[in-house]
Amino acid sequence: MIKVEKVKKKKDPAKEETVCLANGLEVSKFENFKKSSQFLREPLATELINDSDHFTNDAVQLLKFHGSYQQDNRENRKPGKSKDWQMMLRLRSPGGEIPGKLFLALDELADKLGNGSLRATTRQAFQMHGIRKENLKKVIGTIVNSMGSTLAACGDINRNVMAPAAPFDSPKYNIARALAKKVADLLTPMAGQGTFLELWADGDLEYTIKPDNDIEAIRKLQFKDNVFSGIKDEPLYGSSYLPRKFKCAVTVPGDNSVDLLTNDIGIVAFTSEDGKLEGCNFYVGGGMGRTHNNEETFARIADPLGYVEEQDIFELIQSIVAIQRDYGDRKSRKNSRMKYLIHRKGIKWFKKLLLEKYFKKEIKNIRKEPKQVLIDYLGWHKQDKTSYFVGLPLLSGRLSGEKKNIIASIVKKYNLDLRLTPNQDILLCNIVNKHKSKIKKDLANIGYDNLEDINEIQRHALACPALPLCGLAMTEAERILPDVLKRIEKLLLDLKIEKTILFRMTGCPNGCTRPYMAELALVGSGQNKYQLWLGGSKNLQRLAKPFLQKMELDDLEKTIQPLFDCWKNSSDLDFGDFINSQDEKFILNLLNAV
Repeated sequence: MIKVEKVKKKKDPAKEETVCLANGLEVSKFENFKKSSQFLREPLATELINDSDHFTNDAVQLLKFHGSYQQDNRENRKPGKSKDWQMMLRLRSPGGEIPGKLFLALDELADKLGNGSLRATTRQAFQMHGIRKENLKKVIGTIVNSMGSTLAACGDINRNVMAPAAPFDSPKYNIARALAKKVADLLTPMAGQGTFLELWADGDLEYTIKPDNDIEAIRKLQFKDNVFSGIKDEPLYGSSYLPRKFKCAVTVPGDNSVDLLTNDIGIVAFTSEDGKLEGCNFYVGGGMGRTHNNEETFARIADPLGYVEEQDIFELIQSIVAIQRDYGDRKSRKNSRMKYLIHRKGIKWFKKLLLEKYFKKEIKNIRKEPKQVLIDYLGWHKQDKTSYFVGLPLLSGRLSGEKKNIIASIVKKYNLDLRLTPNQDILLCNIVNKHKSKIKKDLANIGYDNLEDINEIQRHALACPALPLCGLAMTEAERILPDVLKRIEKLLLDLKIEKTILFRMTGCPNGCTRPYMAELALVGSGQNKYQLWLGGSKNLQRLAKPFLQKMELDDLEKTIQPLFDCWKNSSDLDFGDFINSQDEKFILNLLNAV
């Protein structure tokens, strides 16, 4: 007989109530909710067609798997009045690839059914904000009809797969981009995709994401012993999908534009001299999310797992996902990411389990790589022998107003495609030589007249949307980023420091802009209050550390000036390397002396 613990009734199924299964394993109530949802269908399907202006919490949890979060504009909240409900929608775009036709559809949808803006995310996807519930099906349906998708852009599933955005026509970059797309196709939910098309495209299977023949054959390995979930309709994920979100990134040796070590699986693809994929280094267990005042949650960079030959890459990926499916914490969502599993059990245990139970093949030692570099691809670059691409900086990834209109007109007139970077910037691609000068003039009209002299501190700065739409935000980020950057830049100028710093900020500790990798980061911890994180590296290979828990934003300059003074007077290192080279007590003394 199955013993079930008593649980208090709550509206939100994601709350960490627990039940005991027949095998004695405790799982959260939310896990059973996912399992009974008919592969992400109900109650979302029923609520999609009712007259309410918002979804219930049950439907909201499923909505995430379809690429959307329900939000309300906090600044429009009034006592006794209904909330200003609206949907945020996020796309699936492996490697940040956005065909011109899709971009033009998004541009029009944003103006007609959104809040007029698009936003490039730190995972190389566009987000739309301000969509009303009654318009959501039309928006997603139009995206699908334009050869886009929002499936699995959110939720407890593999999310958008990152890769270097640059469309260089070189074997190694072509292979990395192709590999990212194959990983995305490999990890696309099967039954979940059927539900997605049923709800948003009236069941039109023409829009099914179709993997190439190689991936289709490899997906059959999802039915092999131990990797198979036991659910034939969803052979890899099972009916409860994963314990929490899952993230993958692919890159080429030396290019760390994707922030490789912050992913659940980081893949470095090696290419032979004759342009063929040889094999990949694998890194596992990275992740940024954490919770304030909870030491059981933390940011973590991935551990090196090893190197496998080309023919074993996809089987290893499926095996890693299967381990997280089977061993990830399904009781506590705060500890359910794969990073916590590897932290608890250790990388040796993880690798041993792979070899003995799931993968059962050789995993070699990590293959030597060149030093990683954060590359942004901004400015003009040769794409191939006959065309160019141009990287345009977008502070916080926000594209709106005249800038959005001009870029849309350029894309339409010259038949261009786009790529989104993990740095929230956009690349306009496939610019033929005869159109380059005309496009330069058009871009100059919206402030892109001198791309060779981009403001250095803005170049790599990131901020999340935060207030007023994100329900998790404790304070501001995107809206105040320009002012914060000016303040830091002025301080550097006043101190005659010619170097720049890698700066990131968020409105809460969930880490959407990967602040814990920055040289200096502000992480929201209350209204106009931020944790101060210091000591990450410019090439994104080291975690920063928290030094202050609640710094008033007004105190920013007087807090960090002693650090900058000491950095200037005692070291030629980059700021993050300088912080990391000092004793923590010394840094704290500098901060506490203010």
